[in-house]
Amino acid sequence: MILNSVVGSRRSIWLKGQKCEPRRGRFARCWLFGITLCVFNTLSVDTGLSDLNYKPTHYKQYILMTLNNMDQTHCLIDLYQRESNFNPKARNGSHYGIPQGRSKYLATVNGIKQIEWGKKYIGNRYGWVDKTNNVPNACAAWDHYLQKNWH
Repeated sequence: MILNSVVGSRRSIWLKGQKCEPRRGRFARCWLFGITLCVFNTLSVDTGLSDLNYKPTHYKQYILMTLNNMDQTHCLIDLYQRESNFNPKARNGSHYGIPQGRSKYLATVNGIKQIEWGKKYIGNRYGWVDKTNNVPNACAAWDHYLQKNWH
């Protein structure tokens, strides 16, 4: 009993000096890394699986993970939702795929490669928010689309 009161008092003194806040930075990064791995394994990005296994939600998650910028992500998702409803087989005249680009290449590749092509197109046409991390200015493309109904 005496030992417990001494150990208990030392423990309470030790805890009083420390902050009991959770580690947000390291834990959040580990959690995000785990989610990213799960999504990439689910998407099977480079395995050549058909687009039948993909859903619009998968493409939206891929955009969020690759852009890592919430404003640009929302703009790009709104743009592609309006353009093709995230359908990689979408076609409008000579425009193909999710980004509705005028390239025959888009008719032959999967949705992930179409999104990558679209990000490069938007970056080259409307500029880059962050060139080193390949974040195109999707909000400028979305504003242009709202004004002229094309981007």
